[in-house]
Amino acid sequence: MYSRKLALLTAAALASAGSLVACSSSDDSSSSEATASQSATEDETSSVEEEADPSSTDDAATADASEPEPSAPSVSVVSTTTMLGSVVGDIVACASPDSTAITLMPVGADPHDFSPSSAQVADLVTSDLVVANGLMLEAGLEDALENAESDGATVLEVAPLVDPIPFGGKHGDEHGDEHGDEHGDEHGDEHGDEHAHAHGSEDPHFWFDMNRMATAAEIIGAELAEDNGDVFAECGSKIADQIRSAEQDVRALLESVPADQRILITDHDALGYLADVSGYEVAGTVIPSGSTLAEPSSADLAELVEVIEDEGVQVIFANSADPTTLADAVAAEVGTDVQVVTLFVGSLGGPGSGAEDYVSMMQTNAELISGALNAN
Repeated sequence: MYSRKLALLTAAALASAGSLVACSSSDDSSSSEATASQSATEDETSSVEEEADPSSTDDAATADASEPEPSAPSVSVVSTTTMLGSVVGDIVACASPDSTAITLMPVGADPHDFSPSSAQVADLVTSDLVVANGLMLEAGLEDALENAESDGATVLEVAPLVDPIPFGGKHGDEHGDEHGDEHGDEHGDEHGDEHAHAHGSEDPHFWFDMNRMATAAEIIGAELAEDNGDVFAECGSKIADQIRSAEQDVRALLESVPADQRILITDHDALGYLADVSGYEVAGTVIPSGSTLAEPSSADLAELVEVIEDEGVQVIFANSADPTTLADAVAAEVGTDVQVVTLFVGSLGGPGSGAEDYVSMMQTNAELISGALNAN
């Protein structure tokens, strides 16, 4: 502040002196006055300098302290799914706002059935990091991801790193003996190979456990920090904390459903993590697979109708990324007031959906599940 005042006073003094000296050619007395005025101004300036000098170092230090820290380098990150894209976008925006975060899949796309364009394949190769789900979720991206990695891209598959559960997880503890033995021999061999071929033995739908997604945020931040600075790891931890905080509200909604009503019928086996952490059971699926690419047989659908009738289930949870035709047909076949409720399973929702980002997606799903089950 003193440095600025000194500059202003000096400039004012010089301007005043120049004006007065210009008048001296026509008036000697004015010249004397100008000289006296200039001398007085110089004395005043000198006095200000004496006052300013002792604190000038402190002012400089204050100015340096107020300067922003150097920003993190600009990076380019490509995510495969919209859920990962939401979390990665938050991390990148926190650490380096000038960076680029691209999500390959558009809102509403089914991760199991998405194929990239040639331009998107190029984005994979030129990015600093590719964040993929893994565990064969992105069936149509497998070749593109492998080729990008061969061309030098860094591909981080998150699902294998967050302690994935096997398909089936802890489901069926209560009802497994009743229906598993009855139908297992008949359909187990038929669908076992198909199920394994679709995904393998581990469930890729880890984002339905928000604590695992929080861990994923930390992993992604740490990966970016290796080449781009600790700020990325710090932001990964910050976003993870936000997800864990929101998880408490989501869990409260899901646990508001009485224990004996926490039975899920879903379009495909995608809610295993949610069931595992919230005390639910997935009693049956319209598509007997962890992938929407599989097709149920008439025997599969007849079995599901029997399960719904035996369990007294009133809700089938469908997937916003896929048609509800099969779920509607099963509901009609049961012949009671079974409703079909659409969840955001493989994709975020569009504007106004209440599922525009990962956290709001999970909150909306919890509201839909608890609302539907508590109403019955």
